[in-house]
Amino acid sequence: MVACWHIWTWRNKTIFEEGFQRPNEPSQVILRMTKDIKHYKHTLMTGIRRQRETIYIGWKYPHGDWIKLNCNEAYKDSMNIAGCGGLFRDSDGRWLKGYTLRIGDCDALHAEMWGMYIGMKMARRQGYTHLIVESDSKLLIDMVTGRCKLNGNSPILVKRIQDLSNLQWHIIFQCTWREGNRCADWLASFSLNQSSYDVRILENPARELQHLLFDDIAGACMPRSVRVIL
Repeated sequence: MVACWHIWTWRNKTIFEEGFQRPNEPSQVILRMTKDIKHYKHTLMTGIRRQRETIYIGWKYPHGDWIKLNCNEAYKDSMNIAGCGGLFRDSDGRWLKGYTLRIGDCDALHAEMWGMYIGMKMARRQGYTHLIVESDSKLLIDMVTGRCKLNGNSPILVKRIQDLSNLQWHIIFQCTWREGNRCADWLASFSLNQSSYDVRILENPARELQHLLFDDIAGACMPRSVRVIL
């Protein structure tokens, strides 16, 4: 039933929505919804009650010699373009380097992959030996760490990220909420305004980004409403 609904929906969107693209891995989308339905049904049957609670999220400093890479993607439906960006900061929260890339026609997940891959390649060239890679895409983090089992072959960019992570250095992948990734989100959105499709290296942060960097250094947190189980 779930598969039929998705096929019918994708067919209609292909006909009536200009620029609509079917997911690259439709089976994963169908399986994910099936699991969500089963989980919701189980919740109703067992009588588990849920409520929403506000938590506060901010960027967290790396410790000691660790460098933190925050990366993200951006997508603009009206222009059918995607981009990515990221930045490196040390244990004092100081900006070390940033980058942006206008990708073009690409889905959000692959744009997220490009952002992570480019950042890790830059980190190797910079000679960083202890790197924390932080993204607000839990799916991508699960894919590169092997927690997400994929049917068939993994995307080539995931394999390249995994190959980089297996080199002689210390690397940690971790997920954050979008509110803890605001600087990378700004850079990814900024990439969509580039005229070039080359990677742009930023030795210094843009003036418009500096207030977000200051917020992170100051420990500013943003509210987010989440579900909790009673």
